[in-house]
Amino acid sequence: MSSHDSSPAAPATPFEWIGGEEKVHALVERFYDLMDLEPAYAELRAAHGSTLQDARQKLFWFLCGWLGGPDHYQSRFGHPRLRMRHMPFSIGIKERDQWVACMDQAMGETGVPEALRARLKESFMGTADWMRNRGV
Repeated sequence: MSSHDSSPAAPATPFEWIGGEEKVHALVERFYDLMDLEPAYAELRAAHGSTLQDARQKLFWFLCGWLGGPDHYQSRFGHPRLRMRHMPFSIGIKERDQWVACMDQAMGETGVPEALRARLKESFMGTADWMRNRGV
């Protein structure tokens, strides 16, 4: 390969691939907007209480670091301890599936590149399944 090759370098992290903080913020905003608007996500929305503002901020901070960008969440709260922090919420198969479907829809609507979307959906499903604290 010559030093004159002008093909762009592959993104070093999913954070770079998705487009940085602005795109992560857009993804999180669309995710919670969909949760608030779409009847298909009613059980998921009900688990979040009356306001989504705190959840929006925390997911944005978390995803930035999880995707390989700035570690906003850990710098504020320490290790995410996702399962422990979600134990107060009843999370079953329906909530897991709604979370993943809502995030997948948000990724599609905000233009997450298809190859990255597929990888993230698989990772989100694994994490969401691990977060379940009831069988159904």
